[in-house]
Amino acid sequence: MVNFPSSRAAAPALDLVFAALSDPTRRRILTRLGGGAVSVSELAAPFRMSLPAVSKHISALEKAGLIAREVDGRVHRCHLNAAGFSSAAAWIDQHRRFWTQQLDSLERYVTRPENRRARPARKGKK
Repeated sequence: MVNFPSSRAAAPALDLVFAALSDPTRRRILTRLGGGAVSVSELAAPFRMSLPAVSKHISALEKAGLIAREVDGRVHRCHLNAAGFSSAAAWIDQHRRFWTQQLDSLERYVTRPENRRARPARKGKK
């Protein structure tokens, strides 16, 4: 088994990010925020759920560091926090590089001429 270098201190934050991203409603909220800051009421409008339920999703995204909320009087506006995605992006990139290297190594091994010998015929099969 390969040990990937990682910080145990960063693991809880990474867990929060992936937990937040695992929910389709939260992903839709993030997609909507990709167009710019939006009020909580505007975020809640397309969902068939109560405002408190949407607020729970927003809180999970805030806790994970994926969005930030600004309060202006009674209006709460949310916007993406790009820095919050960095831990997940780094983790994914680390694993992508590892598996790319492994598959490249396997391809080099399989395509070497000395590894392309004829297979013996199976007995009883035509």
